[in-house]
Amino acid sequence: MIGADAMVKCLEEEGVKVVFGYPGVAICPFYNSIVESDVESVLVRTEQNAAHAASGLARSTHTVGVCAVTSGPGATNLITGIATAFADSIPLVCITGQVNSDQIGSDVFQEADITGAVESFVKYSYLVKDVEDIPRIFKEAFYIANTGRRGPVLIDVPMDIQNAKINKFVYPDEVKLRTYKPTVKGHSVQIKKVIRELEKAKKPLIYAGGGVLLSGAQKELYEFAHKHRIPVVSTMMGIGVMPTEDELYYGMVGNNGKRYANVAMQECDLLIVIGARVADRAVNQPDMITDGKVLVHIDVDPAEIGKNAGPHIPIVGDAKHIFKDISEYEFATHTEDWIATLKEFKVTYQPKRDAHPNFVDPANFITKLSKAMPEDAIYVADVGQNQIWSCGYHIVKKGQFFTSGGMGTMGYSIPAAMGAKYAHPGKEVIAVCGDGSFQMSMMELATMRQHGIKSKVIVLKNDYLGMVRQYQHFTYKDTYSVVDLTGSPDLEKLAQAYNIPFLRVHNDGEVDKAIETFLNTDDNFLMECIIDPMDLV
Repeated sequence: MIGADAMVKCLEEEGVKVVFGYPGVAICPFYNSIVESDVESVLVRTEQNAAHAASGLARSTHTVGVCAVTSGPGATNLITGIATAFADSIPLVCITGQVNSDQIGSDVFQEADITGAVESFVKYSYLVKDVEDIPRIFKEAFYIANTGRRGPVLIDVPMDIQNAKINKFVYPDEVKLRTYKPTVKGHSVQIKKVIRELEKAKKPLIYAGGGVLLSGAQKELYEFAHKHRIPVVSTMMGIGVMPTEDELYYGMVGNNGKRYANVAMQECDLLIVIGARVADRAVNQPDMITDGKVLVHIDVDPAEIGKNAGPHIPIVGDAKHIFKDISEYEFATHTEDWIATLKEFKVTYQPKRDAHPNFVDPANFITKLSKAMPEDAIYVADVGQNQIWSCGYHIVKKGQFFTSGGMGTMGYSIPAAMGAKYAHPGKEVIAVCGDGSFQMSMMELATMRQHGIKSKVIVLKNDYLGMVRQYQHFTYKDTYSVVDLTGSPDLEKLAQAYNIPFLRVHNDGEVDKAIETFLNTDDNFLMECIIDPMDLV
């Protein structure tokens, strides 16, 4: 057995089914060894998308996604995908090939200091210097990626290490890291304090983030909220913590959130923040969640607690464990008047749109699509105006909603949907993007066709980089700079080139039939919706 064989054996030990990647000479030993294994290799068309596809798989399965690329430009192309996963706490193991150990630092062909380059975007990184360390390093990498605050871990393996003989392969049964011991169980004294505040509160509110989803704590949150009649709002990354149409869910907060959700945040007297950063996109004025109310902040990452807003009751722990801990206590809440008030807010502050009748109204389209989708479907939103419309009008039932929230990476949706569909071939998986973000990842249509991954794509076409155009509309009084997408391809011809079914929707009158055709087709599908270029989110 050589190092490359050991790398593959480690993946098998971890139950990895697929590696998304792009080969090159420096990672060829690994890809040569993987041929003889049960681990499938999916060839993406650009390295960044290997990480995005691994992210989609990780988020849809609650496991670690894996990608592997070569040294130099292969590794540096991967960085955006790594940074995207880091910003949203998605567990990945990213394997990069490296030049021979004795050449490191010599500026030889396709050498890049990738461990140094990703230092601020990973939970941890390894440069393998001894082939005998491979089993330990891989075991640690998977453990670090998928515990505590989850995130990407990079393993950089020089070619000579991949080709070196390993004397004895023993995959460790457990991980012993003296300096890494994440706290998952909440402190009982702090939990009792929260219960006392809940008993006193007249207007409690749960503010849930992506950490609830990463913990797999949706069921616990739902049961806790309904048992004690406590309303819930979410961050963008928290969409899906509750069914969208649940009576106790009041939508996404933040700059682009529901106004009634933001009003609820302002009016509550007890705010329980769980699995969420107090970040600018959701809370641009931290005083709003501290003044005149009791703030409880629960997070598995102690660095997030108090970073932007000082809580009255901090609790370090995993969301699933915290809800289980609290459920052990019996206590009463009195919230019906508060819930009645929030229902009035929802009616009073319901957003109103004045859509152009000659185009597809994206809000109406996304709502109709959501209602027609199977209840366990996976919806992946890209970045831009399409993301905000998706967040505001997609209806989560029992499925999942993914997007790039922390980094806001355009081009995320198609490869992420591809990774999710690979993991769940029996589910409907749809990527929704703008014509700008589509062109950042449209090459992955080839990957979908090659590997039989039948995810579907919807393009909201307005011939602009819509979110930037909207910003320039308000900030620079309609002086538009470098946002015109004239020259974009004819998507019907592009779909024909990839032998993919295609449909173009011009206005709302065509939407119902188009959605029916789109969802009833058991194959890849590319649908283009023509929307008003001047529409605003």
